[in-house]
Amino acid sequence: MPEFNWEGTNRAGRMMSGKISAKKKAEAQELLTQRGVNVTKIKGKGFDIQTFGVIGTGVKEKELATFTRQFAVMINAGLPLVKCLQILSQQQDNKIFAEIIEDVTADVEKGGTLADALGQHNKVFSDLYVNMVAAGEQGGILDTILDRLSIHLEKSTALKSKIKTAMMYPVVVLMVVVLVVMALLLFVIPIFEQMFADMGGELPGPTQFVVGLSEFVQKNIILILIGFAAIITGYKMYYKTKNGEKVIDAIKLKLPIVGIMLRKMAIARFSRTLGTLISSGVSILDGLSITSKTSGNRVVADAIMEARTSISGGENISNPLQASGVFPGMVTQMIAVGEETGGIDTMLMKIADFYEQEVDTSVAGLTAVLEPVMIVILGGIVGGIVIAMYLPIFDLIGTVGAD
Repeated sequence: MPEFNWEGTNRAGRMMSGKISAKKKAEAQELLTQRGVNVTKIKGKGFDIQTFGVIGTGVKEKELATFTRQFAVMINAGLPLVKCLQILSQQQDNKIFAEIIEDVTADVEKGGTLADALGQHNKVFSDLYVNMVAAGEQGGILDTILDRLSIHLEKSTALKSKIKTAMMYPVVVLMVVVLVVMALLLFVIPIFEQMFADMGGELPGPTQFVVGLSEFVQKNIILILIGFAAIITGYKMYYKTKNGEKVIDAIKLKLPIVGIMLRKMAIARFSRTLGTLISSGVSILDGLSITSKTSGNRVVADAIMEARTSISGGENISNPLQASGVFPGMVTQMIAVGEETGGIDTMLMKIADFYEQEVDTSVAGLTAVLEPVMIVILGGIVGGIVIAMYLPIFDLIGTVGAD
């Protein structure tokens, strides 16, 4: 039986700690409560979700979308909230997610709201998720809200999947190019270099360049690897700074082809998220705050927060979005019409549908362009090195033939 380490206070308020054996974390917490212990921390021996959360949530977005869809169906069927959570926990293959659902169940059983219970696990359940659930509980439409959430998560997952698919091919080809070139420079070129030295004579320019590059790589391979690691680390550290994030995200949006696709993706995500929140009863100010956190781009997030400031001052949302230069005129005009007619949530959903379709088209076009380009690059680099190595041999054959 699993063993759990726990910390808490007794009825007198004195700090206590120890170990307890139970089938599940929720059961261990219940046993301690029955003994008069107010548990403040409990974790499986050798494992802690909070610690794990430092490097990741352990829950995939697809799993969260499936959980939400099943939850919505059960609530709509009239099952009690706690029973739904218990069933979802038992059928969950992901042990980390199952334990989180058990924690949520335990909090709800103690009388807490579902939104508050979910909010205790903010690495898995985002502000958007928690706020929408809170709106659903208050309005008595939790099943409807969960259904909207599942649709939102499914579309968001599909959108990210398309981008990853589009970028996977060039990344893989680039890695192959680097590995092949390094293998040639480190292991193949030195063999040719020795052969050329035995032949004597002056090497053609391209051959001299490749041989010199090979010698440089052989002598400085450690420094080159350290340099690559330093560049990657420096990039990540700079991106974590406020100014660095803004500069890099602005550059991303200005990149040819890719920048246009990223902008469309950000607009689609903004429209879908804000439209879902507003239609679920979340105020537009809270909706904009949540949406800015999920935009995925600092420039877009800043534009959204400027719009929020404008609204809080009594203005509309479309003007500051248009002034930011991030959102196209068509988007801001449609939002303006939505504000005037009182159907901004419907208009945002239409914008999201349009731009998600645009992303699909962009991904297909990018993939079609990248495939031949990357093949040409790979063939050009490897072929160039091979030709450079054979030039002296061709010269030798030509000399022998002339004799």
